[in-house]
Amino acid sequence: MSKQKRARRVHTREFKAETVKLVREGGRSVGQVAQQLDLSDSLIRIWLRQAQVDEGNGPPGALTTAEKAELSQ
Repeated sequence: MSKQKRARRVHTREFKAETVKLVREGGRSVGQVAQQLDLSDSLIRIWLRQAQVDEGNGPPGALTTAEKAELSQ
């Protein structure tokens, strides 16, 4: 029985921010929010790490979302 690949989805900045807020302020675990929104735990954890970087609390040398966008242009 093979597992079908899920089509790649694109999420808006607003959706990511709301998801991060649900985990931080909603009193629910990453797993619970992931299940509720049909996302993977690892994806939400990536968004949480990136939010920390964007807030200036990331590891030294980590690029903010704005810096990544600038580099890609």
